[in-house]
Amino acid sequence: MADGLSSFWGPVTSTDWCEKNYVYSSYVAEFFNTISNIPCIVLALIGLVNALRQRFEKRFSVLHMSNIILAIGSMLYHSTLQRVQQQGDETPMVWEMLLYIYILYSPDWHYRSTMPTFLFLYGAIFAVVHALVRFQIGFKVHYMILCLLCIPRMYKYYIHTTDTNAKWLAKLYLATIFLASLCWLSDRMYCKNISDWYFNPQGHSLWHVLMGFNSYFANTFLMFCRAHQLGWNPKVVHFLGFLPYVKIQKPKTQ
Repeated sequence: MADGLSSFWGPVTSTDWCEKNYVYSSYVAEFFNTISNIPCIVLALIGLVNALRQRFEKRFSVLHMSNIILAIGSMLYHSTLQRVQQQGDETPMVWEMLLYIYILYSPDWHYRSTMPTFLFLYGAIFAVVHALVRFQIGFKVHYMILCLLCIPRMYKYYIHTTDTNAKWLAKLYLATIFLASLCWLSDRMYCKNISDWYFNPQGHSLWHVLMGFNSYFANTFLMFCRAHQLGWNPKVVHFLGFLPYVKIQKPKTQ
């Protein structure tokens, strides 16, 4: 505990990270790991407003809201370093991946009710089990498997996309997840060395920021692909010349 500050939340019961605890406040265990979730919330709100304003399918509104819930769960976890809050961060991570799987694979799924039913039950059972059992490596392996299940479909969408700007969204998605993974691994594997540096680069905080952009790019790319499937004439435009989003033009009959 840094600077003699007492902890409001009590002893650490969750996985701890490389950032020193309670440096800036006795109410926030990991300050930078907490506030670094804010960009994810802001980007998800932008995506949600765009999805609602242009009346995209509800699945995308739910997807953006799941990003917000995940970021809030992460903030609670890193600010308290308690086991319950860690589970409140990890369970939405799995739910979000199940939602991605649904969005990616449902267009070609012939039995429409079976996939959402199975994914809902899977998510509910996982939440119960995760509340009772404390996973370590098992959770990471499980989450990685869910991520890997998305890759073939994302690649299929990429190779069938001819729009240059949309392809750039996919490339930005890959670049941010690669850089974020490097930050996460560096923070986890070389914490002892990093802690001796004069300046801690806060690799886990950078992971949060980069994954916020990663989720936004992924969501935007999927919105473009789905709009193209539905014949909504999508195009990628940029807000303030920087942030990409999808603009659609639905047929008048819709």
